[in-house]
Parts: sequence; structure tokens; C-alpha cells
Amino acid sequence: MKRLFTVFGLIALLALLWSGSGHFIGTPVFPAVREASIHLSVPASGANVSMHQEATGTLKGTGSRAAEGLQTFFSFSGFVNITWANVFMIAIGLIFIFLAIKYEYEPLLLVPIGTGILIGNMPFVQDAGLQLGVYEEGSVMNYLYFGVLKGVYPPLIFLGIGAMTDFSSLISNPRLMLLGAAAQIGIFLTFLGALSLGFALPEAGAIGIIGGADGPTAIFLSSKLADGVNVLPDGTTVRNLIGPIAIAAYSYMALVPVIQPPIMRLLTTKKERLIRMKPPRAVSRLEKILFPIIGLIITALISPSSLPLLGMLFFGNLLKESGVTRRLAETARGSMIDIVTILLGLTVGASTQANVFLTPTSVLIFVLGAVSFMIATAGGLIFAKVMNLFLRGDDRINPLIGAAGVSAVPDSARVVQHEGLRYDPTNHLLMHAMAPNVSGVIGSAVAAGILLSFLL
Repeated sequence: MKRLFTVFGLIALLALLWSGSGHFIGTPVFPAVREASIHLSVPASGANVSMHQEATGTLKGTGSRAAEGLQTFFSFSGFVNITWANVFMIAIGLIFIFLAIKYEYEPLLLVPIGTGILIGNMPFVQDAGLQLGVYEEGSVMNYLYFGVLKGVYPPLIFLGIGAMTDFSSLISNPRLMLLGAAAQIGIFLTFLGALSLGFALPEAGAIGIIGGADGPTAIFLSSKLADGVNVLPDGTTVRNLIGPIAIAAYSYMALVPVIQPPIMRLLTTKKERLIRMKPPRAVSRLEKILFPIIGLIITALISPSSLPLLGMLFFGNLLKESGVTRRLAETARGSMIDIVTILLGLTVGASTQANVFLTPTSVLIFVLGAVSFMIATAGGLIFAKVMNLFLRGDDRINPLIGAAGVSAVPDSARVVQHEGLRYDPTNHLLMHAMAPNVSGVIGSAVAAGILLSFLL
């Protein structure tokens, strides 16, 4: 509970500061310093030109080229160009890093993203040919951001996830796949909610996928639907929502241990939380090898648009389970996924440049994302309770594992394990929860493919 108040207290405080200072959020932090820089270094017209010429003539008369250089340096420094919007975003980046280090909320994601936010919001002169910002063509960050903009990084992440995932629990009890499917209700309800709030169809589809709690899938879909390039039938261009959607998705993934437990306790009884499920059966090596092959064929036939994600997921799993490509599997789940995670997190964070990110639309996306994630969690829990109406004895399901239907692997499964042990220290639910958890990954990718095929 302390963590919950800490996290949401910090976020609420910053939101209050932003909303209350909307009239000056884009103004300089040091207006006097900026005004002095403009007069000394960037002449405009009329009196300012004369002032600049007079100052320049005086400096040249004294032969002080060093002073001119210092003035130029000063005009390009962050002290002159920093705005309250930059300060706000830098505070957000520091909070991400704080949560990752203090509470270990997805540190492998939040540390790169938080650092990226700091990098992306260091103030500099816009459109001065410095090639610094993530949106400036030719800059290093722009080249790295290409992997986000074109959807290159998410399939590589899925390859690594496939190479480190054991589908045994899902193969052992296939009916638990229904819980992963039920949790995707959050995606489609949020899609309808975004439409009702005035978002265009492609934008609403990209926002809805946040409910799957799957960062790579959210980035992949938003890079196709809401990239600021696609043109709608009425001639308007969709907004670039990749940054807000990615940050929202990864934020809620990191906050799984904070957001899910209250919903789990609200929608289940103590008696239901004590249900013991029978151990999963042993799965043969042949079944493990056949699963990614069959899964690839079936999902590709159902939703061909999800092939870049699920194709790589099942390929990575086949590398792991075949037993003859251990080196490739170790590379996919080790150094490769680490490198891609660094690049993805850093560039997604850097894309939150204040003049692009700080809009009412971003706040609305965060609210919709939170609602979507809560609905997805509730959907899995409620469907597990419904399934128990038709099951008896050892076949009954502990409803807590329904919360693992969101595809935040393996964090939501760990939350289920923690909640189960809280009420019965001998009731281990982790292996059972992994079944809806990995099926949630598949389900969110299929949902993304369906939205993509209808909305692109």
C-alpha cells in the first residue's frame, strides 16, 4: 500500500503542477537570461539590430573575439533554452529511474526509458542544424529511433521472449488459454472508448492495445496506425502517438504489482483464493517442438497481420525447444534481447520531447490506458469465475490466475503467485498462472493483427 501511495502520489502531484501551470508550461525557466541572450546574440529587426550592431562594434573595437564566442556559446546553452515543459519531463524521467531503483519496478525497462526521457528533454536550439533531437533528420537518436518508427525492434523482442518462454503449462492445460483471450476485452472496450472521445479510427486502435500490457505490441501497432504519416479519408493526417502510447504501455507493465492486487482482492472471495489446482501434467519433448510450429500456422491463418510478432515468437521458441540450436536460442534470449531492449527503451524515452509529448492528448491516453489495463485484469478474473461454474473438484480454477491473462510476462504471473501465497503459504500458482500469461502474449498480438488488418 505504501508503494501504491508513493507511485500515484508522485504522478498526481506532477499532473496537478502541470494542469495548474498550463499558462506558462512552455515558457522559459529563466526569461531574463533568455531575453538578454536574444538581445546580445540573435538580432531581430529595428532597434534590436542597432543594439546588436552597437554591441558587436564595441566588442570588435576592443578586439574581444573571445567575448563574441562566449556570447554565442551562451545563446546555445541549456540555461537559455530550458522551459518549464523540459523541467516537467525531466522530473518524469527521474521518477521512472527512482521507481526502477527504489522499488525494482521493471528496472530493465524503466532505467533506459527514464534516461531516454532525460536525453530527449535536454534543451537545445530547435531547427538550428545541430542534429541533436530524436525528431531531427540526420541525428544519431533519429537513426536509432528508426527501429521504433518502422516497427523493427518489437519483432526482435518477441524473438527473445519466445526463446526464453516455456509453454509447458499452456500445453498441459489448454483451456487456460481462454483466460488469456478473455483479458483482451480491455483492448476492444478501450478502442470503443477512444472512438467516443473523438480519436480517429487508427488512433483509437493504437490506444486500445495498451490494455494488453504488452509494450512491444503497443509500439508495433502504433508505428503502423498512429505514426503521424498515415492520411485519413478526409485528408487529415493521423497524429504521432507512438511516444505517449509506448510510455503508457511500459508504465502500466512496470506497475503491475501495484495495480493488479487491489482488483484481484475486490473481485474474488477468500474461499476462491484458497482453491488448489492439481499439478500440471508432464509435457513431452515432441509436444514442445510441435507447439510453436502448429501455433505459428494457426495464428498466421487467423490473423496474417500479426505474423511479424507471432512468427518471431514461435521461431524463438522453436530455437529453444528443438535442442539443436542452443547457441541461437541463447543469443536470442541473451545478448540480442538485451541490446534491443536498451535501444528500444532509450529511443522511446527520447521521443517524449516536451514540445511533442506534452499535450492534452497524452494525458487522455494515459487515462484510457489505465482504464484499459484494469478492464483487462478484471476480464480475466471474471471469466475464471465463470469457468468454475462448469467445473467440479480438482478441475476448478483458482480465479487469481485470470489476472495473468494480460501479457505482462512474467510479472503478472508473479503477482498471482504472491497473492496465492499470501492466503495459503503452500499454494503455489506460478506454473498455472504462466499458461494464461503466455496465452495473453499470443492473444494481444492476434488482437493487434486484427486491428491492423481493419484499420490500416
